[in-house]
Amino acid sequence: MCREIHLFWIMNGGKMKGLKKYMAGILVAGMVLGSAAVPAPVYATEAEDAQEDNGDDVEITLDDKPYLALGADLTADQQHTVLSYMGIEAADFDKYDVVYVSNAEEHQYLDSYVPKKQIGTKALSSVLVSLADSGNGLKVSTYNINYCTAGMYKNALATAGVEDANVIVAGPFPLSGTAALVGTFEAYEKLTGKELDESVVDAAMDELVTTGDLEQSIDGDSNDVEAMIADLKGQIASGKIKTPEEMEQAIEKLADKYDLKLSDDDKQKLLGLMKKLQGLDLNWDSIKNQASAWASQLQNQLADKNIGQKIAAFFEKLFDMIRSLFQK
Repeated sequence: MCREIHLFWIMNGGKMKGLKKYMAGILVAGMVLGSAAVPAPVYATEAEDAQEDNGDDVEITLDDKPYLALGADLTADQQHTVLSYMGIEAADFDKYDVVYVSNAEEHQYLDSYVPKKQIGTKALSSVLVSLADSGNGLKVSTYNINYCTAGMYKNALATAGVEDANVIVAGPFPLSGTAALVGTFEAYEKLTGKELDESVVDAAMDELVTTGDLEQSIDGDSNDVEAMIADLKGQIASGKIKTPEEMEQAIEKLADKYDLKLSDDDKQKLLGLMKKLQGLDLNWDSIKNQASAWASQLQNQLADKNIGQKIAAFFEKLFDMIRSLFQK
């Protein structure tokens, strides 16, 4: 590069005029060529984005002795699609324990919280569940679920008393996924031999839908909404907040903590949900563990965010320097 600059100097009559722009041009070209030398990232198409949200990158095999809950109205092709997302070979299907979830069951649990039209007339959401070692926590991955997030499922499952489990939720095409929780509970009951309390299951359904509504209405990150709800439940579990007034204060403080702008209606939804949960015989230890897991996850996200901000600041300064060279 020094040789090229020297040549430019000679051709320019030994004058500095234009040299800065010339060097800036070389720098920009170098950056472009450098970036071209690095393999370009492959971005998923819109269809692929709708299909996969690995969440915790859950993998479940036959050795895990899982239970499969399939939507009763899946066609043969749709079932094949769902099974492929779950990593289940067609030849191995008969080796799995299977329960079929009907559309009537979906309406039974969700009609109080979701418009019937949204639930539809066919049961298609499907779930593969396996138990995990104590302390493993809840791990969730979703495929073709475009409304419920892995975090929403985790919070609702923790409320229902589900702990230490691996879950894969899948649909044959993009679905809201609200009905998938029904299949998850049925599979979990089959695996453990324990029947979940109906009132607790109802509260978990309420929580799932309330969380989804908040994520749709609030201008903020869905992870923050889910973390805020887990935090609220954790404070109730630890006895930090007991009265409705304390709940209202906690909601205000946590909205600031997670930088979420809540409307009065949002606050009332949260308050109503927390009051309902407080009055139930829940597995509060499981809920506290889930809140703690969210706190750790947010700390990691914050660290990643800070690194990203530093990198962005570096490139911003670099391009400002290049811009100033061209302007002189």
